[in-house]
Amino acid sequence: MLRKRGSAILCGAFLFVAWNAVVVLYLWGRPLSGREEREIDGGRGGGADLAGDVIHMAEAFEAELEMQRKILLQIQGHRSLWEQPNENGASRGGPPQVVIPILVIACNRVTVKRCLDKLIEYRPSAELYPIIVSQDCGHAETAQVIGSYGSQVTHLKQPDLSDIAVKPEHKKFQGYYKISRHYRWALNQVFNSLSHSSVVIVEDDLEVAPDFFEYFRSLHPILKSDPSLWCVSAWNDNGRDGYVDPGKADLLYRTDFFPGLGWMLIKELWIELEPKWPGAFWDDWMRQPDQRRDRACIRPEISRTLTFGRKGVSLGQFYDKYLRYIKLNSEFVPFTKLDLAYLKEEKYKEIFEKQVYSAPLVKYEEVQRGQLKGAGPFCLHYSSKDGFKVLAKNLGVMEDLKSGVPRTGYRGVVSFLSRGRRIFLAPPPGWSKYDPTWS
Repeated sequence: MLRKRGSAILCGAFLFVAWNAVVVLYLWGRPLSGREEREIDGGRGGGADLAGDVIHMAEAFEAELEMQRKILLQIQGHRSLWEQPNENGASRGGPPQVVIPILVIACNRVTVKRCLDKLIEYRPSAELYPIIVSQDCGHAETAQVIGSYGSQVTHLKQPDLSDIAVKPEHKKFQGYYKISRHYRWALNQVFNSLSHSSVVIVEDDLEVAPDFFEYFRSLHPILKSDPSLWCVSAWNDNGRDGYVDPGKADLLYRTDFFPGLGWMLIKELWIELEPKWPGAFWDDWMRQPDQRRDRACIRPEISRTLTFGRKGVSLGQFYDKYLRYIKLNSEFVPFTKLDLAYLKEEKYKEIFEKQVYSAPLVKYEEVQRGQLKGAGPFCLHYSSKDGFKVLAKNLGVMEDLKSGVPRTGYRGVVSFLSRGRRIFLAPPPGWSKYDPTWS
């Protein structure tokens, strides 16, 4: 609207100035009529008066033209203001920004209020970031909490609450089957019923950082344009305080491990995954080679989400040891104003591998005892599944592997801080692929 208004003003100003110029040129250049010539030749004062009037008119028009020229220059000067981003992050006069909905997966936690409160507090635009809460379980108290937000959120309710037929040995995993069913239904609602082209998924036990929306907005173009990427995640599995650099809130990585816990995907990926969506354990299924297909995700040095839900179908797995200590970013990083081209695959791979394998090679004992010389980074090698697990466990990073991929790993390398120094836990040079038996 603002762009159209600005264009109309410029067009009107141009036409006005042009018309005045035509009138003046016409008056200056047209031949005098016979009557006017007779008045000038025969009249004692009338001719002089007419000539003076014409000259006076021309001078007036010239002054008017100069004034209109100055107005036109002022209008052109203000045009840049129309094209600056507005308070919602949309460009005034630029192409409309893509809408990125936030899908909140909810069930029976009334503490979804903590999740929604932060999303609404930090959301820069309700139009660009509609919040869609999809609720399973039919829990009345949770539904009441969600409903209390009124038009600030869209409340969807999973219609199928029935138990799922499973093998007898999987009865204890009924909850995982229902979660997978809910994800499939909710994502179909977002992409098919509501016709969105991308989505950020959070669960009802996640709190978001102040720059959560800025982070995903900045990375959306890269996710769309780089076929070697398949998601953007807000989560660092090894992002505990002391294991991340508090001065590098703007540092981003590629990772071969699917992190989840606040992640963005585009519709094209859902079209690929939906027909083969698993009955249960959807996140581990995503980590299998057939789904990942050598694609990477982007993840931050410092997490943009924090989980506060210890109780759930996973029964607090990893929560007490790792998750409760994850550091949530508190510094707003203007990612949309940064050059993130370094995250493109070929450029990133070259820079990252050079950084890792040019770092001094050290031994575990030197790291553990704090005997490293210099500021780092340093490289620590592993060459077997058991070797990785022992080093990871002793250094305090997550030791489990999924289809051979370590958490946060990129080309086998896990990056973290130990005693204030950057450590690359890495396979020897020449790494070529993951071994799915390392699980």
